[in-house]
Amino acid sequence: MNKLLIISRTLLLVILITHTFLLKSQEMNEMWGGSAEVKSPVKHGQYFADGNYCMFIHWGLYSHIANKWDGKTYYGIGEWLMNSNMASIPVDEYKAVAKEFNPVEFNAREIAQLAKDAGMKYIIITSKHHDGFAMFHSKANKFNIVDATPFGRDPMKELSDACRELGLGFGFYYSHNQDWTYPGGSGGPRVDHDGNKKTFDDYFAEKCLPQVEEITKNYGEIELIWFDTPGNMPEKYAQQLVEVVHENQPGALVSGRVGYNLGDYQTLGDMEVPLKNVDGLWEGIDVTNDSWGFAWYDENWKTPKQILTTLLSTIARGGTFMMNVGPDGMGRIPEPARQSLLSAGKWIAGYPQVVYGTDASPWQHALPWGDVIIKDKKMYLVVFEWPRTGELWLPGLQTSIEDVRLAGKSNKQKLQFSKEGEWTRIKVPFQAPDNMVSVLEVTLKDYPKVDTTQAVDPETGINISVLFAETDNCNVTFKSWIEKFGEWKHTYHVNDWERNSTVTWEVTVKEAGTYHIDLTYSGQGRLVWGIQTDEGYAIQNQQNSSHIYTKHSIGWIKFDKPGKHTITAKLVDGSFENARLTHLSVTPVKF
Repeated sequence: MNKLLIISRTLLLVILITHTFLLKSQEMNEMWGGSAEVKSPVKHGQYFADGNYCMFIHWGLYSHIANKWDGKTYYGIGEWLMNSNMASIPVDEYKAVAKEFNPVEFNAREIAQLAKDAGMKYIIITSKHHDGFAMFHSKANKFNIVDATPFGRDPMKELSDACRELGLGFGFYYSHNQDWTYPGGSGGPRVDHDGNKKTFDDYFAEKCLPQVEEITKNYGEIELIWFDTPGNMPEKYAQQLVEVVHENQPGALVSGRVGYNLGDYQTLGDMEVPLKNVDGLWEGIDVTNDSWGFAWYDENWKTPKQILTTLLSTIARGGTFMMNVGPDGMGRIPEPARQSLLSAGKWIAGYPQVVYGTDASPWQHALPWGDVIIKDKKMYLVVFEWPRTGELWLPGLQTSIEDVRLAGKSNKQKLQFSKEGEWTRIKVPFQAPDNMVSVLEVTLKDYPKVDTTQAVDPETGINISVLFAETDNCNVTFKSWIEKFGEWKHTYHVNDWERNSTVTWEVTVKEAGTYHIDLTYSGQGRLVWGIQTDEGYAIQNQQNSSHIYTKHSIGWIKFDKPGKHTITAKLVDGSFENARLTHLSVTPVKF
């Protein structure tokens, strides 16, 4: 009898353990937007590789100043306010501000919950920015939020605990090269308070290395360390920091901005979405308004649709996306940012299969109406511009389709589709099913194979970057520039023009007919452009130019037959030295 009792209790215990494991596995799988099947727990790096969406937080002493110094407002990114390019605040005056910094309304749980509700899978926060102020309790240097402010708490400890409780990953930003307040740091004083000369070696040994040890040892498991602006930091020191991170956090990633190609993944430029797919692990970063750190005047908020468009475009190119928020001096995330993130998060909750654990578009570039994201044998067409004709055209798909439906938990309407040459026509409702981004779920018989040629949409046409063109006797150059301090813009343009220079695009058109040609360029004075097709049709026009990239109408041109064609642009006359061509637009003319 005792043996039977023991066996019965043992079996009951096994059943309970198995049931608990299945429930936990189901919860974990649902967190990633998949079906309710058993999966192993989240591993280090999985938040980055599969989560695809992160909350970036810039918060520090500069948030209290909020871009206003000595009665003057400075326009641009708030975390650079101390720099000579903005307010040029003296070190002692800047450090004295810490006595006023008391963010008593900081609530780590609320911020972590916002990230979770927004659909984000991990949080990266500034532990120390270029101003040298540590937002954690650092024993290596007293210029930190616990020792130098009346706040007296470690918000990094509170936030790391909150992330862990809510199942989010957590990591730190750390400015490893620049330190504008510590003697010897890049951009910092050259001597200490006693007049002793200090070098970068001193800064690295006395502050940088010990603080990186602290943030990788004292806050539990770390998803990644986001280093920034390596500048001329010696490679040996960057290598040492990478080794410290990997030793103390074996599963943590190191950002590419550590320098010298030592990172575990690539970080693109601020506010950059690539035009072509990028191989390997990489991330794009953007901000909910214009300034990363809080600026009192900055109300230029991104809408939920803008956030989703950038997120989905980044995922479609194969990347992970970080969206920044800048809490104010009291520790509060601005309400407009919170509202936009929550609204975008509701959309993500309805389409998790489009965001988590996905693959890049097989077209390797955007399509005129939106983009494509792959998961298993399903293609998700994310439509930013809903067609008004009731027909959505998919170019160059070579794999057979089994089924097309409207995606979403509450709407699985089946859609009709047909093949017309190299194009697939999908009959869609005249009204967009979703007021932000509508999604079509395309089930395929196999992994998709496509013709990646740029295709002129039968309804809206196409706007094509010079990145996709062949050039002769001129060059395609990537250009980045700042419109406000720290607000980056990016494009590709053709420069180094000569009289025999040409830029040629290959495009696919569905129908023969008349098409309108526009060119986007900058320059000086009036420029004469010529356009010619492979069928021998040619147009030429003179238009004015500006130092700002502007779209200009060139004229109409014909295609006698559908299929692939080439369109060649040539600068005929004007200031060759200053001309910069960025895009060709081809739009069907409807009669």
